[in-house]
Amino acid sequence: MTTTDLIIVGAGPGGYRAAHLAAQRGLQVVVIEADQVGGTCLNRGCIPTKTYVHARSFDEAVGRQPEVVTALRSGVEQLMASPGITLVRGRGEFTGPHTVKVGDTEYTAPHIIIATGSSSKMIPVEGIDLPQVMDSTKLLQCQEQPRRLCIIGAGVVGMEFASVFNRFGTEVTVIEYLKECLPMLDSDIAKRLRKYLERQGITFRMKTIVTSLADIDADAILIATGRKPNVSADLAVAGITYDERKGISVDEHFETNVSGVYAIGDVNGKQMLAHAAEMQGIHVVNRLTGHQDNIRFDIMPSAIFTSPEAACVGLSEDQCKATLPGYRCRKAFWRANGKALTMDAAEGLLKLLSDVDDRIVGCHAYGAHAADLIQEVSSLMCLNATVAQLRDMVHIHPTLSEVLHAASEQE
Repeated sequence: MTTTDLIIVGAGPGGYRAAHLAAQRGLQVVVIEADQVGGTCLNRGCIPTKTYVHARSFDEAVGRQPEVVTALRSGVEQLMASPGITLVRGRGEFTGPHTVKVGDTEYTAPHIIIATGSSSKMIPVEGIDLPQVMDSTKLLQCQEQPRRLCIIGAGVVGMEFASVFNRFGTEVTVIEYLKECLPMLDSDIAKRLRKYLERQGITFRMKTIVTSLADIDADAILIATGRKPNVSADLAVAGITYDERKGISVDEHFETNVSGVYAIGDVNGKQMLAHAAEMQGIHVVNRLTGHQDNIRFDIMPSAIFTSPEAACVGLSEDQCKATLPGYRCRKAFWRANGKALTMDAAEGLLKLLSDVDDRIVGCHAYGAHAADLIQEVSSLMCLNATVAQLRDMVHIHPTLSEVLHAASEQE
């Protein structure tokens, strides 16, 4: 049996970042990875899809995707070769609370981080096994552009692929059970974005239940109905509490019910975002090495890379109406911004939300580079900033960030 300071199961954004920080702090780390380093985000998710977002054609996207992924994966492999890190290729299985077996070798450590991520959640419906039915991974592997694409689900994955393939010239239809797309977004923002995409040629069928995929006339059918945590039966061997749908149960510091064993990222089901996994891993390593941090996990920005982008952080106006008496919503539009007009990107709306004490509690937006504007708000919220303080901050002219400043100027 091999003994080390820390075992990390999974080399995605949460796992590899935690491993690198732990090694820098002097810990001996064993990282176990059954697939390629970089996880879903790098190999089959965030990075490949953004390559499509920024490509001018389907053929360009197909050709460029492996180049980008390979280059970034090489960088992660170099991190995993750093002093103090041992990368073990293979599937890890718990054989006890603090032991993990890979092949014929057993590893033990006082601390273990589970970072096994998530996978596509397929729906139990007739026709799910048809050859044209696929998840996002399989769609990214297509070498021929589908003439007609039907997307089941109008969440982040569904909306991003709808926007991309519509721009490539594919006939796109999106079917969604809910009355509106992107439920994490302010409903007004989500509706405006959907209406804009409709004008670009995407067909939306909202409040529609899919009972059979065999009835859908399309060259490709993408199932984009969410993701499920990657949990397995060997967790029970270690005594770790988990739910197949919700993931591994953790406390506010991402520790499981087994002392010294942590679960970060998608596998704990809390915030299924690559940057959330990364920061959760950093927090765990900080605790293990005696470093204090003030990471605000209640402030988690997210973005949807449609065209135009959408992004959000904190409360939406819908949530403010329901839970925050005396809230204030200030709006600003891209069409009134000089930089947006020079970019021919006049479509967009930002909502800046504050409480009765003027403290910023949320911001939701769609428009060119919305993610960058939301990141600024996220930083301000981490410092408990007020709208008045934002109003007094100089913003470069001409920039899109002036959209945010314009919102703050409303009395």
